[in-house]
Amino acid sequence: MTFDDFKFDSALYEGMSSMNFKTPTPIQAQAIPEIMSGKDIIACAQTGTGKTAAYLLPVINHALKQESRNLSTIIIVPTRELASQVDQVAEGLTYFTSVETFPITGGGDGAAYERERKALKKGGADVIIATPGRLISHLASGYVNTKEIKHLVLDEADKMMDMGFYDDIVKIIRQLPADRQNILLSATMPPKIRKLASELMNDPVQINIAVSMPAEKIRQEAYVVHEEQKLPILQEVLKAEELESIIIFASTKQNVRELNKTLKKAGLDANAIHSDLEQPEREAIFNNFKNRQFRILIGTDLISRGIDIENIDLVINYDIPGDAEDYIHRIGRTARAATKGRAISFINEKDQRKFRRIEQLMGKDVEKIPVPEQFGPAPEYKALINKKKGGRKPFRKKKFYKKKDQ
Repeated sequence: MTFDDFKFDSALYEGMSSMNFKTPTPIQAQAIPEIMSGKDIIACAQTGTGKTAAYLLPVINHALKQESRNLSTIIIVPTRELASQVDQVAEGLTYFTSVETFPITGGGDGAAYERERKALKKGGADVIIATPGRLISHLASGYVNTKEIKHLVLDEADKMMDMGFYDDIVKIIRQLPADRQNILLSATMPPKIRKLASELMNDPVQINIAVSMPAEKIRQEAYVVHEEQKLPILQEVLKAEELESIIIFASTKQNVRELNKTLKKAGLDANAIHSDLEQPEREAIFNNFKNRQFRILIGTDLISRGIDIENIDLVINYDIPGDAEDYIHRIGRTARAATKGRAISFINEKDQRKFRRIEQLMGKDVEKIPVPEQFGPAPEYKALINKKKGGRKPFRKKKFYKKKDQ
């Protein structure tokens, strides 16, 4: 299959060509024909599968065929950073067309709000990419033209549920025409997503793209440690590694702030993104990291999805994620675009079972690096799993040896 099979508008093909679109990914090949046919869609697919273009291409093509220009598509995403990235893809695809796209994300001054207001009024934009809270703020003001909405897209719906946006999304849906197409994309299908889909959708087509495993070029390693050993070993790793681009994932914004403060005090070139920062500051930090103006970015799982930066040398899991698939998202930030990469995880005693679930999902054991003697004795890896019969048994600790310097 090629993109020619979809018979898009010629102007849209120009944008696709400029962005080097060649062969549809599996999610694009399956979703685009169904979306173009007008069916409701539930797609389980991760970041990196091409899901953004899978919904943008058909809704942009639909907008090109309309005689009058009105707001026809609302795309809702969990974070401003993801909204910005989706809008960048949309801008590239629509560059040679008359279709207008616009991000509705908040975090700016009064002038930014006024630009959003104009985009939401009749004729202002064909496609908007919005965060839930900001869109509700505009809807409450009464000037948003929703009468011509043909498509509602919920991207990374599971992350929106995790962030507590269920009620906001229901509130938005109540203000949209009943006669519309619904497109829901999610990496996982927890109960709240299933409930939302049952309330939202009419006989949806379900598309499942298997969980992608980490790229083979990612060298995965882990330290089994006591909690108090994590920070000194992390500092040792960061000082020893002459790398240009490192992402550190922590479980909470408090941990992110504390790590950032400690690493800066230690003279390391680090910065952090978390929800307490104003949006312009978050965007500036992200862009500066992308442009290699500092080398260590610290954040939570909010930056593990939808953030596309090439040539990340090292990903560090300072805290182990609760969801095994989030580990895949995190380390997938490295070894992109056919490059090599490395991922290091710190496993304390309470996180051992979490990490074992990650290894089970991947179908492989991650190499455990011996903790250097100067940091004191480390715990053994005693992750437990359920036996088919008779309860649980511990995994035997394997012997691991230091790799020679390469």
